[in-house]
Amino acid sequence: MSSRVGPGAREAVFAQLADAGRAEQVARRITDGIVLGVLSPGERLPSEPELARRFGVALITVREGLGILRESGLVETRRGREGGSFVVHDDAEHHGILTARLRSLSQVEIGDVAVYFSAILAAAAERAAERAALGDAARLATWLGDADFDDAPAARTNQSGFFLELAVLSQSPRLVREQIRLQADAGPLLLLGLDEPDVRAAALAHDHRIVNAIAKRRPAPARAAAGSLIALLAERVLAAKARVERGGRLDEPLSA
Repeated sequence: MSSRVGPGAREAVFAQLADAGRAEQVARRITDGIVLGVLSPGERLPSEPELARRFGVALITVREGLGILRESGLVETRRGREGGSFVVHDDAEHHGILTARLRSLSQVEIGDVAVYFSAILAAAAERAAERAALGDAARLATWLGDADFDDAPAARTNQSGFFLELAVLSQSPRLVREQIRLQADAGPLLLLGLDEPDVRAAALAHDHRIVNAIAKRRPAPARAAAGSLIALLAERVLAAKARVERGGRLDEPLSA
């Protein structure tokens, strides 16, 4: 799998916590990074002192947060010169969680999640078109041009990264925080449709339309393209729910 996450997304994951001193917040932020694909399986996390500096918390708080992640099976700690804390990810468990979530949500609830996600992303796209410097838009265009959407895992990681990069370009800390929260909560469901090649191609086309609108400083088209993208993805989530309710599996083609 080839995937590249932009620097803005990584900075968002490791940004200082709003309420310092809580190990649960450290654990949640790193969990968000893993779920969103910003932190890859096997990746070594920054050192404990570096995490404490970035999050703006005490070293003991970071250690407690990493302890929570170890107990959850999301991180493992290795000793020695090449040691540290490393990301662990189980794809089978991930699919099991998503299947359970699909079964627990009604179609109305899925639609409600999509509407809220769309509102936040569209606001970020609109603000980015109003505020982003030309150089920022060009860098995002270059990043998107290099991003791999050829296979589903890479597409999910890169689409998630694009959402976060867009939020960062909005220059709104509140939108960034809300985008991270929403993606950790609903992102894995919304990106289910990227298992289909035609949906990956359509999503990438929407991404390019958003970037072009930002580069041309056209807030309304940027907002509209973001809304259309989430509508496309939400439609495929509903198709996935129908398949699961018929006894199908998420690793089968959604269009089958």
